[in-house]
Amino acid sequence: MKILAIDSSGLVASVALLEDDVLVAEYTVDYKKTHSQTLLPMIDEIVRMTEQKLEAIDAIAVSEGPGSFTGLRIGAATAKGLGLSLQKPLIGVPTVDALAYNLFGTNQVICPLMDARRNQVYTGLYTFSGDRFEILTEQMVASVDEIISKVNALGRAVVFLGDGVPVYREKLEKDTQVPYSFAPAHAARQRAGSVGALAETYYLAGRLQTAAEHEPVYLRLSQAERERAERLEKEKVSVTE
Repeated sequence: MKILAIDSSGLVASVALLEDDVLVAEYTVDYKKTHSQTLLPMIDEIVRMTEQKLEAIDAIAVSEGPGSFTGLRIGAATAKGLGLSLQKPLIGVPTVDALAYNLFGTNQVICPLMDARRNQVYTGLYTFSGDRFEILTEQMVASVDEIISKVNALGRAVVFLGDGVPVYREKLEKDTQVPYSFAPAHAARQRAGSVGALAETYYLAGRLQTAAEHEPVYLRLSQAERERAERLEKEKVSVTE
């Protein structure tokens, strides 16, 4: 089984090629580039370096969200375009689940934190029972206070990771009441390798989509949609007055 995996849900752009439980190649960049500049050249480079043909892959895995609205749209467009042209199925992988999968095998609670602005994070709670991935709290958008409260309520050691950690680290250190740690650099951000590895389990379970069916998962309204809703609400109030 060959899977091409893509993650552009956050600041990181990452592409990977997996074959039969082997991470053949992974290309990850977290440096001041837009995903529209990086994803296709990264895919081309992996294909060139591994002497593979995209026609030989079995599926395309893509981080489906939540995350950056622009990043998710670019990732979805890239995956859908490849899926349509190659006539290959897509596997949508929840962003926060894949981020937690970076820490495969830990017996601690895993708490990914992606900065969602407005004092909110995209987050969830996970753990492993042996090699079984367990979702304790499904991915969601929450305030930092809310997720810290959930972590404390579990009463178990926790490891934090994600681009929300440096943003809220001081608060995490102050308010977390259980033993905690922070993931090291190589496991602290999105990786297409983790998207692909989790997608392999989905593939075997038959969780596939056509390219036409795939849509990003945002979990909340975009800023433009929020501003429009607020404007309409104000107009509604002024009319009733």
